[in-house]
Amino acid sequence: MMSTLLNVDRLRVAYRGRGFRPKQHEVLHGVSLTIAEGETLGVVGESGSGKTTIGRAVLGLVKPSDGKVLFRDKDITHASPKQRRGLAKDIQVVFQDPYTSLNPSMTIGDILSEPLVIQGQSDKDARARVGMLLDQVGLPADAIERLPREFSGGQRQRVAIARALAPKPKLIVCDEPVSALDLSTQARVLDLLVDIQRQTGVAYLFVSHDLAVVRHVSHRVSVVYQGDIVETGSADQVTSEPEHPYTQRLLLAAPVADPLEQEKRRAERHRLIERHREQDLQAGAVSA
Repeated sequence: MMSTLLNVDRLRVAYRGRGFRPKQHEVLHGVSLTIAEGETLGVVGESGSGKTTIGRAVLGLVKPSDGKVLFRDKDITHASPKQRRGLAKDIQVVFQDPYTSLNPSMTIGDILSEPLVIQGQSDKDARARVGMLLDQVGLPADAIERLPREFSGGQRQRVAIARALAPKPKLIVCDEPVSALDLSTQARVLDLLVDIQRQTGVAYLFVSHDLAVVRHVSHRVSVVYQGDIVETGSADQVTSEPEHPYTQRLLLAAPVADPLEQEKRRAERHRLIERHREQDLQAGAVSA
């Protein structure tokens, strides 16, 4: 049995509002999840659901108001900047936009070797590692001397993946890593992530709004709705036979080629939205 790599325990995150005497708005209401070594957990939800905040809390980019983030049984919830730099060897990230996540003035070789040199590797060893990384993500060897602007969006995202892989991490947080790419490029990048996991055993926290994308790469899926995880299960179960009405809505929102089937799915989704809205109103009346 694989051991637990990441344990997010009853995590709460609140953001301060704007204006005079702003109130805090809680975006995560005690979220808990786990990721085993070598596993991919897909975290899916619509914009504003809080899914991205989970990844940012794991990376230390937001400060939780309560709860814990444990990595290899070590509490990293409030790790200092120095501790975070040490954690960078084990926890990396691939951001959404391949066009802004790479320094346009640096060559691909410099982008990939910089974190290795910072961690104490010699220039020679770092360059050797860069050559291996380029081969691993399917980019030509001469990419090492080229600038990001010379590559397509899909190729830039491969560079971003290579950068995340450079220090041989145990966990990579993938924050909507294919949403800015066209469909054919998405498929190639997703296949690349799956292949890399098989080769290296790296684990992924894969954040997305798209159930179809999550199904492609995930072992398990957690669905986030308004700051709460409302459903967790195997990728096949959650993306094929979801139990929660919100997950059912997400599944029905996915487009299909048949216009008649698409019309039926749209009508069913609207029916679920109305039913879910009524349930929320009833729950609010009871709590009041």
